[in-house]
Amino acid sequence: MRPRVLVVDDEIGVRRALERGLTAEGMDVVCAADGPSGLRAALTGSFDVVLLDIMLPGLSGYRVLQHMRAEQVDTPVLLVSAKDGEVDQADGLDLGADGYLVKPFSFMVLVAQVRAVLRRGASAEAAAQLKVGELVIDRAGREVRWAGETVALSPREFAVLEVLASRAGAVVTKDELLRTVWGDELAATRNAVEVYVGYLRRKLDAVGAGDVVRTIRGHGYMASSPELDAALRR
Repeated sequence: MRPRVLVVDDEIGVRRALERGLTAEGMDVVCAADGPSGLRAALTGSFDVVLLDIMLPGLSGYRVLQHMRAEQVDTPVLLVSAKDGEVDQADGLDLGADGYLVKPFSFMVLVAQVRAVLRRGASAEAAAQLKVGELVIDRAGREVRWAGETVALSPREFAVLEVLASRAGAVVTKDELLRTVWGDELAATRNAVEVYVGYLRRKLDAVGAGDVVRTIRGHGYMASSPELDAALRR
């Protein structure tokens, strides 16, 4: 998907130049000419990054940023300003900005900063998810999906799957699962591991994902997929 960028700047020449340049770089660009309209767009639109001028009519870029963060909008923001003082830059970063560009700036540097922010966002999203073939584990939401269908798991079943998926393609022993998932619970035994792996496998079987969790006899369990199997054979 093309990244979506919101440009908030009261200078029409800057808006048009950034719109043309970023569009040519493969991005979808939406522009706003003042603070209030920029804030509305930031709060209601789904953007990957915001380029936000500080000196705006109606509402300063600092205030726009403050409102965004107060409303829990965590879209990355790059502040753009002719103000080049250290205090100005520090104030913007302290308010939650992800970068600061001083006008006049190099378009090449701006694009590099935008791409850097997009990469950080992609890395964070990837870290919040585990994938094994078509199985997707959303660690933050504690949700599991197979080919778009939600798989309802108990907290313990989810924990077992999370450990196996985080080490997909490698064998995880029963003792490792016991230590990681059950911790210091006195009643926990290897048999409990077998029981919960059985529960987990039955639920995955029900949606056609039964082959994801495999028993490696004499060693433990492994999460894998046909794609991972092929990669490991190379």
